[in-house]
Amino acid sequence: MSNAFFRVPTPVNEPVKGHAPGSPERIELVKELKRIKQVERDIPMHIGGQEVRTGRKLPLAPPHDHKHVLAHFHEGDASHVNQAIDAALNARHAWASLPWEERAAIFLKAAELLAGPYRARLNAATMLGQSKNAFQAEIDAACELIDFLRFNVHFAQEIYRQQPESAPGMWNRLEHRPLEGFVFALTPFNFTSIAANLPVSAALMGNVTVWKPAYPQIYSAQVLMELFIEAGVPAGVINLIYVDGPVAGDVIFKHRDFAGIHFTGSTKVFQTIWGEIGQNIHRYKSYPRIVGETGGKDFILAHPSAHAKAVATSISRGAFEYQGQKCSAASRVYLPSNLAEEILGYVKQDVESMKMGDVEDFTNFINAVITEASFDKLAKFIDEAKASPDAEIVVGGNYDKSIGYFVQPTVIRAKDPKYTTMCEELFGPVVTVYVYDENEFEQTLELVDSTSPYALTGAIFSQDRYAIDLATKKLVNAAGNFYINDKPTGAVVGQQPFGGARASGTNDKAGSLLNLQRWVSPRAIKETFNPPTEYPYPFMGAAPKEDLNLDKGGF
Repeated sequence: MSNAFFRVPTPVNEPVKGHAPGSPERIELVKELKRIKQVERDIPMHIGGQEVRTGRKLPLAPPHDHKHVLAHFHEGDASHVNQAIDAALNARHAWASLPWEERAAIFLKAAELLAGPYRARLNAATMLGQSKNAFQAEIDAACELIDFLRFNVHFAQEIYRQQPESAPGMWNRLEHRPLEGFVFALTPFNFTSIAANLPVSAALMGNVTVWKPAYPQIYSAQVLMELFIEAGVPAGVINLIYVDGPVAGDVIFKHRDFAGIHFTGSTKVFQTIWGEIGQNIHRYKSYPRIVGETGGKDFILAHPSAHAKAVATSISRGAFEYQGQKCSAASRVYLPSNLAEEILGYVKQDVESMKMGDVEDFTNFINAVITEASFDKLAKFIDEAKASPDAEIVVGGNYDKSIGYFVQPTVIRAKDPKYTTMCEELFGPVVTVYVYDENEFEQTLELVDSTSPYALTGAIFSQDRYAIDLATKKLVNAAGNFYINDKPTGAVVGQQPFGGARASGTNDKAGSLLNLQRWVSPRAIKETFNPPTEYPYPFMGAAPKEDLNLDKGGF
């Protein structure tokens, strides 16, 4: 029986392994890539600790080699959603009653397993299934997820430590209870770490979850589930289902025990979900927690004093790493007229030197976009820019899907600051640049703030401290994560809590205490040690006769 206040290990960010030629991690990763590519997996759902196969199998293929089948997964239907909810609710009492340090130990163990025997395995699955190069997989599937697991435990400890003051003769206590019901985790394709963190952060706080990943991420999701099982997550706490989104939503958002959703995905989908929850609000035991991180139209703004090469590198990395398929990826850029040509010249050199192809060739900086639908959408925008009098292609503009869904990194220069690709989220390796008059920096700040409905990430490059201060104030609501002289991507757990507002989500900051607080419901407890035994208060005592002089101020 627990009889101590426990202090968890102090978390530190997991070091990124370089995977240099000849390094042990490179050798291990190459071996793992070859091994898993040779085996066509049969991937079941996981409900209540059981592997569930429906026989309705759909293929999973690498986006960079869409003719190769990595696996088939078993797609479920509404009956499996109900099974997952039932399994979660059946597991709820035991899991919520488990001391928090026991739950913490499970996820700390998961972090150590991932740092060790699961590292190459999950990185390789992410590379092949989601077309990430070795570095992008390492910082996502390994390092960020390890950080989420370790730091979340630390943040949970901080939440449980929060206690009220107590007056003499009493003891005030605060419980941080899990939510009453189940949490639905709806996760994206682009980050394996986010796909894991959305169900895990809620589960750590004592909740039970139904987890539906995006179909293109299922290959690495299966490895994640195997990791959780080996770490000791009990049956029914995290239930992994592969069901079409509207089918799952039709069951989940009408269920009396729906307690919350943890979401990362498109703004349109999130707004639809919010509406459905509102329409069904009368059905629920409690008001559900709605936590979501959605789209972005993330910006880079260069001041006339900026260093041209630093701005160029931020564009090349911020816009094109992982093919621009990050919620935080730079998508619109504002360059001053005195630096624009120099900056664009450097970016052009960068793009022309970038190799594109299979993830197994470690010299490739660019790989494939995630699906044919994404490819077709990006090709359409590129073709429109080629034909438009309001835009020109500075570099790139090529695409080919004969082998994989390859879109060359593309820079569009727009004459109109409200040109389509300056406003719409593209989610691919396409960035649009607008050149402003170097004497109109303040007016451009207004333009940056008003052009997009999103407010996820943004960056200011300047060597002028007054300009930095002005931009920080004027753009206070334009980005939930704001960068000074750095690209708008790469938030690190425990260092830059991540999330945006406006159309970019609820800004509940993954990778921080703020997010975990959404998955608990406080209960205040007051205990009085010597309670009163008579109802009258002192003011009710009879007054002395000398105080009852009705001639003074009386009636």
